[in-house]
Amino acid sequence: MLTFLFLPLRFPPPVAATLPNAAALFPALRRVPLRQTPPRSNMSAAAAVPDSATSNPAAAGDGEEGGKEAVDVLVQYVVLRRDLADAWPMGSVVTQGCHAAVAAVWEHRDHPDTAAYCGPDNLDKMHKVTLEVKGETQLKNLAEKLQAVGVRHKVWIEQPENIPTCIATAPCPKSQVSSFFKKLKLCK
Repeated sequence: MLTFLFLPLRFPPPVAATLPNAAALFPALRRVPLRQTPPRSNMSAAAAVPDSATSNPAAAGDGEEGGKEAVDVLVQYVVLRRDLADAWPMGSVVTQGCHAAVAAVWEHRDHPDTAAYCGPDNLDKMHKVTLEVKGETQLKNLAEKLQAVGVRHKVWIEQPENIPTCIATAPCPKSQVSSFFKKLKLCK
């Protein structure tokens, strides 16, 4: 009989904590604060100029009133087709969502929201919401709405069958895009 002993993993302390002058020796190891992108009125693929402090009340003043400054969380929405989830193996449907999510991030990798979403300080705290639509018609309608208002997204079309399987948005401030997904159900 085999017995397994599980010990807690202990990682070595960061180099900067063990060497007094490590930050000077290894400038790449310095932590760079994540730039918080203020909400924008346009979510198009072109990088928009951030709003001024006068149009963003949370950024006005010293930010100390009422505690911490309000931060608009970055989120990526993934929308799958329910009809495929009923007909295909679950792993295949999940893979479609993964394809779309990676493609949306890659296509918009130079956008400040994507850089912040994938930044080292946010990597373990990503927000994704996985939703479902009934079928291909609803998926195409959603894609048209997103396209019309300039929300950055990717429609994944499975090849060689040429089947639109899902949509993933590029990372966006939740306040800017959540209204397009309010009526959709969480994927189960």
